[in-house]
Amino acid sequence: MSHNFAEMKIEIPAIGPYPNPAQPGREVKPMGNAYYLDRQSGYESNARSYPRRLPIAIRRAEGIYVEDTDGRRYIDCLAGAGALTLGHSHPTVVDAVQRAISGGIPWQTLDLTTPIKDAFVHELFDSLPQEFASSARIQFCGPSGADAIEAALKLVKTATGRRSILAFHGAYHGMTHGALGLTGETGPKLAVSGLMAEVHFLPYPYPYRCPFNLGGEATWQASIAYIEWLLNDTNSGIAPPAGLILEAVQGEGGVIPAPDQWLREIRRITSERGIPLILDEVQTGVGRTGKMYAFEHAGILPDVLVLSKAVGGGLPLSALVYHEDLDRWQPGAHAGTFRGNQLAMATGAATLRFVKEQKLDRHAQTMGERLSAHLRRIQKNSPHLGDVRGRGLMIGAEIVDARAEADRLGARPPCRELARRIQKGCLERGLIIELGGRQGSVARFLSPLIVTEEDIDRIAAIFEEAVEAA
Repeated sequence: MSHNFAEMKIEIPAIGPYPNPAQPGREVKPMGNAYYLDRQSGYESNARSYPRRLPIAIRRAEGIYVEDTDGRRYIDCLAGAGALTLGHSHPTVVDAVQRAISGGIPWQTLDLTTPIKDAFVHELFDSLPQEFASSARIQFCGPSGADAIEAALKLVKTATGRRSILAFHGAYHGMTHGALGLTGETGPKLAVSGLMAEVHFLPYPYPYRCPFNLGGEATWQASIAYIEWLLNDTNSGIAPPAGLILEAVQGEGGVIPAPDQWLREIRRITSERGIPLILDEVQTGVGRTGKMYAFEHAGILPDVLVLSKAVGGGLPLSALVYHEDLDRWQPGAHAGTFRGNQLAMATGAATLRFVKEQKLDRHAQTMGERLSAHLRRIQKNSPHLGDVRGRGLMIGAEIVDARAEADRLGARPPCRELARRIQKGCLERGLIIELGGRQGSVARFLSPLIVTEEDIDRIAAIFEEAVEAA
C-alpha cells in the first residue's frame, strides 16, 4: 500500500500572539526558548528530565514535526516516548476529539460504560489475535502504563496466591513503587527504600553485551537454560512465582529485541509451570514493531497484556487485557478516578482503526528496515556505533568508546558523553532523539508510524552529520 502522508500535513502559522486558554479574549505574546526554560527551572521539580537534554519550549506540533518558541522546526523521533503513533494533530485523532465533544459526551465516567467505551473495546479486541481476544477480559486503569503494571501485579498475585515476581535485567516498567521494583536500572532505586519485595531478576538475551560472555544464539539459549534450571532447583531461594513479566523489545533498556525462539521458550516454561506470563507492550503495542503487537512476531499468546501510550491515540489511557481464568479479584480490587477517560477512548478507537486500515504495522516494518540500513551504513564509517538493532520503528544505535579495548565478543564500553554530544548535535540540526540503555549510551529512534521514505532519509542524514561532528 502506498502511504503519502505528506498530503495530510497542515501549514504551521508563523509565530505570533496566540489565545490565552486561562483568559478568553486575551492573547499571549510568545517569548523565546530561554524565557520558558528559565521559568520552568524556577517552578518545576528537580525530577524533570527531558528539558535537561532537549532544552526547547514547544509551541506547535503537526505530523512528525514540532516547532519551538524560537521558530525552529524539528523532526520528532521521541513522539511522546512512542505514544504519538500517528504523530501530532493527526486529522483522524482531531476528528475523533471534535466529534466526541460536539456529541456532548461525558469526559470521565469512572468504570461506568458508554457507547464510546464499548466501541473502543471492540476495536481493541479486534486488533488482537482472535485466540487471545475470545477468552479475554479487560481492566481499565489509571492513565499511565505504570498503573497498569501495578494492576497486573495485583491480578496475578490474587489469582495464584503467590508472592514472588520474575523480571529481567535491563527492564523498564515504570516509576511507581511496584513498577520501579521491577525495573533493571538501579539509579532511580538508590534513594527509595522498601521497594516491592521478592522480585527476582533474570538474564535478558542481549547478544552485544552477553551476560554469559557467549554472544550470538548462545546468548538466548544460555538464558533459557539458566531460567529453567532456576525454576527446577528447590534450593534456588525463589518461591513459586506469581508471574513473569517482560518486554518483547526492551525500550528504555536500550532497544533490545528478544529473539522469537527465546520468547517461545519462555512461553513454554511458564505454561508448563502455571506461571502467568505478563507482556509489557506499553511502548511496543499498536504497530510500533512491525506487527500490531510485538508478541505476534514469535507466535505466542500472553496471559496478561499491559497497554498504554499509543492505545489512547496520544491521550492518557491504559488497560490490562488478560485471560478470563485470572479474573479472580473482587469488585474494587483495582480502581482509579481517570480510568474512564472518554476522549482517550474515542481517539484510541480511531487510532486503532486507522493503523489497521492503513496497515501501518507493515509500513513501520518497511520504514524501520530503511532506517536500520542507513544506520548500518553509518556504522561502517564510524567505529563509535557499536551496535544497531531494533524492530519496526523502534530502533537503537549503541554509542561506544572506540578508543577503548573491546571485550572478547567485540563490544567496547558504552560512551555516555559521546551519546549526549550526538543527541545535542541532532537537536541543533533539527532532529529530536532520546537516549537510553546502559549508561544512557543508546540513541533511540521512535518516530510516528506515518513517517515517509523521505523523512527517514532526512532523519538518517541529520544523525550522520551529528555523529561526524561529535
